[in-house]
Amino acid sequence: MLLKSSKINEFRLWGLVLILVGMGVMILGTAGIVFWGQTGKVIAAVFMVIGMIALLVSVGIYFWAGMLSTSAVMLICPECGRQTKILGRTDRCMYCKTILTLDKEMATHGLDSDDDELPVAASKTDSGPAAAAPPSSQA
Repeated sequence: MLLKSSKINEFRLWGLVLILVGMGVMILGTAGIVFWGQTGKVIAAVFMVIGMIALLVSVGIYFWAGMLSTSAVMLICPECGRQTKILGRTDRCMYCKTILTLDKEMATHGLDSDDDELPVAASKTDSGPAAAAPPSSQA
């Protein structure tokens, strides 16, 4: 379970890897000037373009992870008690790596036989006008 993580953190990890790879390729390309002189400038230009493409892809991945993060369901992890986000039907806690689910059929324990809803302590935040309005008590 050492290498397992939540889906959002996996996307961020690949974004970081692409940033490091892109910068490494650009640095290696510039080293071509030192090793091959005038011919190395062409190699440096090619490696700079490849590195910039990797950096732009990583920016896209970070943007995508951010958009997914804003629409993720937030809940309290039953193991560590910290607030985490879930993408899809199952995901891992961002902190303790516990497998979490919102699907009743996939849950292993924690539900009573007469419960119809999953025990979610905190749901996705809603900033719309319906969330801010107090409940009305009309008979």
